[in-house]
Amino acid sequence: MSRSLSSGLRSLQPAAFGAEATGARLERIRTSPNFADGQFRNPEGARIRPDGSMLEFAKIYFRKEERALRAPTGTVPVHATTLADLAKPPASGLRITWMGHSSVLAEIDGVRVLFDPVWGERCSPFGFAGPKRLHPTPLPLAALGPVDVVVISHDHYDHLDMPTIKELATTDAVFAVPLGVGAHLEHWGVPSGRLRELDWHESTEVAGVTLTATPARHFCGRGLRNPQHTLWASWVAAGPEHRVYHSGDTGYFEGFKDIGAEHGPFDVTMIQIGAYSEFWPDIHMTPEEGMRAHLDLQGTAVSGPMLPIHWATFNLAPHAWSDPGEGTAAAARRAAARVALPVPGQPFEPS
Repeated sequence: MSRSLSSGLRSLQPAAFGAEATGARLERIRTSPNFADGQFRNPEGARIRPDGSMLEFAKIYFRKEERALRAPTGTVPVHATTLADLAKPPASGLRITWMGHSSVLAEIDGVRVLFDPVWGERCSPFGFAGPKRLHPTPLPLAALGPVDVVVISHDHYDHLDMPTIKELATTDAVFAVPLGVGAHLEHWGVPSGRLRELDWHESTEVAGVTLTATPARHFCGRGLRNPQHTLWASWVAAGPEHRVYHSGDTGYFEGFKDIGAEHGPFDVTMIQIGAYSEFWPDIHMTPEEGMRAHLDLQGTAVSGPMLPIHWATFNLAPHAWSDPGEGTAAAARRAAARVALPVPGQPFEPS
């Protein structure tokens, strides 16, 4: 294909597809120890495409009676977060507000860290198709107040939302992202000077909070080609007094123990426990696996609770809407572990 034709086809892509890494960014990707044979690699082998027949999965997922079973019964409870909820500093120095799915505002020792913000109506490149919200956002993004740093785990649509990023690009927030993801953000108007693009085990400091990109077991991609040139990560955010962990999307792997040994214990872990399926067992965790990851991260220390994330907001898998929350509560009882189960928008202080 000629260069002009290829460029022309790229110009027809939806803006939400983002942009591919080029130049110095691409060279940095190619020299990463986690990049081999033209793509990023997982810490442990992972099948990133559904097991079995895609047709069989589609039959289950789109069957009318199955959709009815997966839907929430009644209205999803949401706490209408107000300025009063967030205006007063947390008494403990740490306050967590889960906004639904994987979006979390963590106020850590006076610094406001926003993980995987998705305020859009659909996690899709198109406004007319794709998984739609099951509940409204707890508050408008503009009412959230100043954010010091936005942290992105990877570039899938339910974690990286173009309209949300474009709105945050007009603020003074710094953006901490895995390698390659910065190309999308620059394409949407985030100045390069406000980007911190990290490989696994690299750190950056923002306003006294150290952010470290840590391994995860997942994959990437937004467009038609998906050359696996953007990294996925979990994140540690450590302030002078408190530290938290956000898993992003990941399958279970032994590396949680190493992350906990190096960076833990944590005042709260935010762990993915939804959108799991036997069709993709290596890239998302079940509630039981999520609890196992939490215990690995915390080690033997007396430590903070687990906040289950990546559920309740979008219907992305063939399990019932309530299964991830109920499964996590049951796993916590079996493990005698602490778990936080706020409704979206309800702030809490781990203690």
